[in-house]
Amino acid sequence: AFSTSCKKLSAHDPHAEESFEEFSARYEKEFDQVQDVFELQRNLNNAFAYDLVPSTSVITAALKAARRVNDYPTAVRIFEGIKAKVENQSQYDEYVKELQSIREELGVNLKENLFPENTNA
Repeated sequence: AFSTSCKKLSAHDPHAEESFEEFSARYEKEFDQVQDVFELQRNLNNAFAYDLVPSTSVITAALKAARRVNDYPTAVRIFEGIKAKVENQSQYDEYVKELQSIREELGVNLKENLFPENTNA
């Protein structure tokens, strides 16, 4: 007879039991090592695929990587990713507030500041 259940493969997944702190440390390191736009976008895609919102330290490392590889549009889109992942506007506002100094340092604007007429989109 065929089994109708799947074997749990998490034993083979090195990140299966990863804590939030371990996740943050891993992605900070990944973004610190980014050398091109492909690596940046791949790491962002992977980081945002988890059922959590990356920490501000991970976002800071991602923003620095985006500026290092001269990918300003992706730096702006990182905040769109945050907005999509958080539960409500106040959480997004907290991220924006926490990351304001790095945004100013790197010269990264928010989409809502660049296109104020499209804030409802």
